[in-house]
Amino acid sequence: MLLFTVAGIFIAAVAAGWLLLFPPKRKPSPRQRRYFLAGAGTLALAGLPPLLVRLMRPQQMLPAFEASAHAADPQIGALLQGEQLVAPPPLPPLAFTTAEVELLRPMLSLADRDWQRLDQDFARRLLLVFNVMRERHGYEMALLEGYRSPERQDRLAAAGSHVSNARAFQSFHQFGLAADCAFVREGRLVISERDPWAMRGYQLYGEVAESLGMVWGGRWTMMDFGHTELRKRDAKA
Repeated sequence: MLLFTVAGIFIAAVAAGWLLLFPPKRKPSPRQRRYFLAGAGTLALAGLPPLLVRLMRPQQMLPAFEASAHAADPQIGALLQGEQLVAPPPLPPLAFTTAEVELLRPMLSLADRDWQRLDQDFARRLLLVFNVMRERHGYEMALLEGYRSPERQDRLAAAGSHVSNARAFQSFHQFGLAADCAFVREGRLVISERDPWAMRGYQLYGEVAESLGMVWGGRWTMMDFGHTELRKRDAKA
C-alpha cells in the first residue's frame, strides 16, 4: 500500500511538471520529451529511495518499556505546579573533554546540552531534580546530554554496547524525553561510579527522579546511573 502511495506521488509530480513545461497548446519535440523523461528517471533514482526510507520508518520505534514501578511523590510533584525553575549555567566546553570524561563517555564533547530541545514536562521535572539534589543533598548537577539526533544515536550504537545498545529511534533521547547527568565537584565533572561520593549521589538522584514519576537507568540490567527518562506513549520525534 505504501509503495502505491509513493508511486502515486511521483506520477502526480511528473504529470504536474509536464503540464508546467508543456501546456496543452504547446507540443514538445521528441528531443524535449526524451530530456524530460531522462530527468524524471534521474529524479526517481535519486529521490525515491530516501523518500521510501522516510515513509517506511515508523515515527516511534521505542521498545515496549514497562512503566516505572515508582509512583510520583505527591508532595514533591506538587512543586511542579507553577514552579519556575531556571537551567543551571552551562559548564565550559573543556569540562567535557578531560581524559576521565573521554574514557567514561566517548564522544560526549559533541553532545547536545540545550535544555530548550527537551520535552517541556520532562525538562521541568529534571530541573526540579537538580534543585532538590542541590538544596537537600548538597550535590550540584550538570546535564551531559539531552536531545540526541538519530544519526548520533546510530554512531554511538556502532561504537559498541559499552556505549549504547539502542539505535536510532530506540531511545527516548530522540524524543527529548531522556537525559544523562553527572555531578560537579570543585568545578569538575565527576562521572565515575567508583567514586563513593558520586555513587551516593547517583542513588539519591535516582530516588528523587523516581519520586517525580521518571525512570532511572540505575535499575536496569545494564545499569546507567546518570540516565533518567520520562516515558510517554505519545512521544513524537
